Amino acid sequence: MHTLGPQWMDPNYLLTEFGGAFFWLSIAIVFIECGLLFPILPGDSLLFAIGLFTATAETSGFSVPLWTSLPLLTLAAFGGNVAGYEIGRAVGTPLYERDGKILKKKYFDQTTAFFDKHGNKALVIGRFVPIVRTFITVVAGASRMERARFFTWSAVGAVLWVFSVTLAGYFLGKSFPGLGENIDKLIILIVLLSVLPMVYEYLKHRRQSKAILEEVGDAAHDVVDPDPHD
Repeated sequence: MHTLGPQWMDPNYLLTEFGGAFFWLSIAIVFIECGLLFPILPGDSLLFAIGLFTATAETSGFSVPLWTSLPLLTLAAFGGNVAGYEIGRAVGTPLYERDGKILKKKYFDQTTAFFDKHGNKALVIGRFVPIVRTFITVVAGASRMERARFFTWSAVGAVLWVFSVTLAGYFLGKSFPGLGENIDKLIILIVLLSVLPMVYEYLKHRRQSKAILEEVGDAAHDVVDPDPHD
């Protein structure tokens, strides 16, 4: 076990173990995490590590240039979304009617409402949140979101996610060549940062719920105890 869990969650281990096949394994992991219902995969950490390994190619032994890795990783991220969406669209009705333990009816309804409220940015923001980027694609398909809209903004999200995380690793690796020795700590930081949107939405939802309850309580009080001067 490593700092982040099993060995297969450690990019350094994967690079050492698989060598030249590491990049293609990363492509497969990004594709699966972005739509095939396997959310506990190191997508963020792999993107960051690939940027870092590219910046320190002389010591890491990673030889895939950015002009190759960035478009291929973007295609994998977008392709995973397309696969997840089409799976959700194909089997969405049975899943909705079944109301299973993982994909519940309320998830479909809430996701549709979420898209209606936040618009296209929901597809971009969701890309940066672990677990959400896996299930949002399936639920969007099951909710029958317009295909052209989903594909367009999923592509935007894929580009922003892959380029921002990978290039962050690359430029930090160029600026601080010794970072590769502390990649576990860096990845922990990435994971913590990636869940901040989820924490923000949770706290925002709690504040909104509290405000609604207070409004309901005030309204009930006015009905039960009306102003005698009215």
